[in-house]
Amino acid sequence: MLTMMLVLFGALLLLLGSGVWVAFSLLGLGWLGLSQFSSVPTGSVMASDIWGSSYSWELTALPMFIWMGEILFRSRLADDMFTGLSPWMQRIPGRLLHTNVVGCGLFAAVSGSSAATCATMGKMSIPELTRRGYDEKLVIGTLAGSATLGLLIPPSIILIVYGVATDQSIARLFMAGILPGLLLISLFALYLMLWSWRYPDKVPPAEDRLPLAEKLRRARRLIPMLALIVGVIGSIYAGLASPTEAAAVGMVLSLLLARLQGNMNRATFRDALLGAVRTSTMIAFILAGASFLTAAMGFTGLPSDLAAWIGTLGLSPWMLIMALTLFFILLGCFLDGISVVVLTTSIMLPMVEAAGIDLIWFGIYLVIVVEMSQITPPVGFNLFVLQGMTGRNILSIAWAALPFFFLMMLGVILIWLFPGIATWLPQAMAN
Repeated sequence: MLTMMLVLFGALLLLLGSGVWVAFSLLGLGWLGLSQFSSVPTGSVMASDIWGSSYSWELTALPMFIWMGEILFRSRLADDMFTGLSPWMQRIPGRLLHTNVVGCGLFAAVSGSSAATCATMGKMSIPELTRRGYDEKLVIGTLAGSATLGLLIPPSIILIVYGVATDQSIARLFMAGILPGLLLISLFALYLMLWSWRYPDKVPPAEDRLPLAEKLRRARRLIPMLALIVGVIGSIYAGLASPTEAAAVGMVLSLLLARLQGNMNRATFRDALLGAVRTSTMIAFILAGASFLTAAMGFTGLPSDLAAWIGTLGLSPWMLIMALTLFFILLGCFLDGISVVVLTTSIMLPMVEAAGIDLIWFGIYLVIVVEMSQITPPVGFNLFVLQGMTGRNILSIAWAALPFFFLMMLGVILIWLFPGIATWLPQAMAN
């Protein structure tokens, strides 16, 4: 087993380090494992697994949610959200910095993408908040940390990928992501309050108080987005639609929303569609490679042997989670979140199941840890997005996001100590 692990790990490092696409790296690694460490016909297994991974009904939701996010990315949703939220944040310690946290949480509920959330909110909030005198470092930090909520709050693209890769219910995973997402929003907001009390001179004074009627008038601009959230998420939780059907509902509603806002024209429609096609095919290609790698690892017996070996170490579930957290954070420094999920599930799940860890809980844990990798150099996607917007050094952006990295680590500890945060809603749905 040790020889096989060293050969496969070395091959993976060589492929990824050479700049080979992640999908091709996974296919190459699976081919190497099958051809060198098993007697099964490599070509037949590759053809059947790639074909089998390409027509999953649950996977149909993926391009729909991505297309929905692309459409909203090109609409006035972020501007309307800032206008609607800002009057209500003036009296909270930290003031308009909370619009980044709450706004990212709301946009995450209609986009499902961390990068889309970061780009859409950032192009509006960074110039607006810095113009008003807010500390630029904290503006960037709150945006980098809060944008990762797009991976956790449903409809989450990465939860769909995890559900397909592990054969778990996507609807239950969506349910499981709600309370942990609210937990992270609360931790971020609490940090901003404590920071503003510690450094009151870095927070601009509150603007003139608006009459309640004016606040309510501005809050009306949140109605389209809230209606979209209710249409997508509410249809799933009410049992009216499956996640795949809800994705189609969300896509249609986003088209109507963009049309009513006057943002939908032929060019916008084409750009959104092409963006969705590019992202969807990239993810589908990675999933096809991951499916073949999973089958190859099964034939070689490596996952079960590795799980048995780890079992002999006598690691407690807590120690196993600590080791996996460190492993995922390090892996996330070099791979995007979806690649981390599809690359590791075939090897990690046997040992996770052997430790008695609930797979729904593990999916939420894995997504939070992958969120942390979105703001760690050198391959933190949110860092790249913010670097393109601000022109600042990527290490300075990572430093600004560091407090939110530790807050997400605190979130991991809390859901371990209180697993019901992630499992209560799915269990209630099942009952």
